[in-house]
Amino acid sequence: MPGTSSRMLALLSLLQSRRDWPGRVLAERLDVTPRTVRRDVDRLRELGYSIDAVKGPDGGYRLAAGSELPPLLFDDEQAVAIAVALQSAPSSGVDLDDAAARALTTVKQVMPSRLRHRVEGIRFTDAGASARVDPKVLEAVSTAARDRRVLRFDYGDDVSRPPRRVEPHAVVARRGRWYLICWDLEKTDWRIYRLDKLTPKVPAGAGFTPRTVPAGGAAGFLTARLKGSDGGADWPCYGELLIELPAAAIAPWLGDGELEQVSETACRVRVGSWSEAGLLSWALRFDAPFTVLGPDAFIDSLGGFAARITAARPEEVRRS
Repeated sequence: MPGTSSRMLALLSLLQSRRDWPGRVLAERLDVTPRTVRRDVDRLRELGYSIDAVKGPDGGYRLAAGSELPPLLFDDEQAVAIAVALQSAPSSGVDLDDAAARALTTVKQVMPSRLRHRVEGIRFTDAGASARVDPKVLEAVSTAARDRRVLRFDYGDDVSRPPRRVEPHAVVARRGRWYLICWDLEKTDWRIYRLDKLTPKVPAGAGFTPRTVPAGGAAGFLTARLKGSDGGADWPCYGELLIELPAAAIAPWLGDGELEQVSETACRVRVGSWSEAGLLSWALRFDAPFTVLGPDAFIDSLGGFAARITAARPEEVRRS
């Protein structure tokens, strides 16, 4: 005889499959006694499922609420996770807003009333991602990567050039955008392509032997390239600064930098960027006094930046 949990799931599935079930028939299908069926029905009722007793010669049971999906068993944390995940669909970057809303409605219909009311209380507005990916594109590219099949696709608005041919190794999501990490057969090098700009050709091509993705894997390779690095996930340039602001004013903009509060009104920070110019622009965003502490290359670059800023002023202003 199956365990209590698996038996209760089987009972729920049977109750969903047709309107009325005689207790004797349920007992036979589950290979248990009618008394065990009664106890399992009582347990399901305690969990919040509405199961009616059916009168008649054989007696039986009827699931009062149902849908196209079998009833689902969720604990409170799982119910909250589902509500948040489905309502966060716009931020995923995949164009599934309507499908996610319908899925949430469907799932709520088969939840016990206690959990359904809790899920309905979780409401928020998701601003969504700036670029949206067609679910069919995500599926086609992911399948090609899974099956290790050469992928052909058009990229961007220029459809006059021949399709690109790549060996897709992984699809990586980062901050609402989706990226294909692949070996480009024309450039004979690793490349990254955004899925929202990609139109795959189907079916996929021949199989290929997987290569080792640099930087410790697809996620590390993407992080490195987005930071302008060919190796690991380090920034090409780092700078240390003393900024005359409390930690609370700096922390929201720190990213992967490091912060040390040295007084109530000042912090020491270490941040990375693509260049010394990027480091300086990061510091200027706060419109607060700051001191560059290092390294020497960053300190030495400041004179050049000062000259360029002075030269950017209109000539008549410089003469006055």
